[in-house]
Amino acid sequence: MSAEVFSVFYQFADVFAFLILSAAGLAIVFGMMGVINMAHGEFIMCGAYVTVGLVNLGVPLPIAQIAAAITAGLIGVVVEYFVVRRFYKRPLDSLLATWGLSLIVTQSMLLIVGSSIRGIGTPEGSFAIGAYTFSTYRLVLFGAAVAVLVGLYIVFMKTRFGVIARATMQNAAMARALGARTGRIYAISFGIGAGLAGLCGALYAPTMTLIPTMGATFVVESFVTVVIGGANVLLGTAPAALLLAAIRMTLNASYGQIIGQIGMLVAVILIIRVLPEGLSSVLARRGR
Repeated sequence: MSAEVFSVFYQFADVFAFLILSAAGLAIVFGMMGVINMAHGEFIMCGAYVTVGLVNLGVPLPIAQIAAAITAGLIGVVVEYFVVRRFYKRPLDSLLATWGLSLIVTQSMLLIVGSSIRGIGTPEGSFAIGAYTFSTYRLVLFGAAVAVLVGLYIVFMKTRFGVIARATMQNAAMARALGARTGRIYAISFGIGAGLAGLCGALYAPTMTLIPTMGATFVVESFVTVVIGGANVLLGTAPAALLLAAIRMTLNASYGQIIGQIGMLVAVILIIRVLPEGLSSVLARRGR
C-alpha cells in the first residue's frame, strides 16, 4: 500500500471513528427510544473528565476509560429514572428537560473545576509510511468504533435482552402485557446509550483540550449521523457514517476542515430531502 493511499484511508478512518463513537450512544437514546437527549454532550464530557481525573491519580489509561464509560452509564440510569422516564412519547418535553439538564451540568462544572483542566496527552506514539507520519492512537479509535458497532449488533440483535428491548421500544404496552419489565428495559437501554457517550469522551480525552462545553463538539455530528441513518439505527448508522465520512474527508483534503463540515451539513440536508426516512429505509427495502 502506497503512502498516499494509506493517508487517504487514515483520514477516512479518523472521521468515520469520530462519527460512530459520537453517534453510537445517541443512536440508542434518540434513534431507538425516541428521546431527544440534548445532554448527550454532557455524558461525553463526563467520560472525558473521569478519564483524565483517574489518569492523573495514577490509574492506567485503558482502565480509566472503562471506568469512565461505566460511570457515565450509571449516571445515565439515574437520569433516566428521575428525569427522562416522565417524557417518553413526549419528544419536545424530553428536549426541554435534557437541555435544562445540559445547562445545569455545564455551569456546575465551570464552577467546580473551572474553565479547563490539565490534559494527559495522546498515547501510543506515531509511525511513518513514506513521507507521512501518523498517530497510532487514531487507528486505535478506528478499531474502537468498529468494535462498538459489532457490540451493538450483538447486544440488540443476538441476545434475549436485545429482543425484549426492541419490542419494548416498538410497542411498550404489548411488551408489558407479555411480561417484560419495560421500566427496567428503558433504564438499561438509556444507561447503555449514556455509557457509550461516556466511552466516546474517554477515548477522545487524550486528544482534546478539556472544557465543560467540550460535548458540543460532538453533538452536531452525532445527531446528523443518527437522523440520516433512519429509524433502524442498527442498520442505518454505519452506512450514514461511511457516507458522511467520505464526503467530509474529501472536502477536508481539498478545501479545509471548515468547508468540510459545511459540505457535510449540506449533504445531510439533501439526503433528508431525498430520503426523509433515512438510509436504513432504502437498505431495508433492498434486503426484502
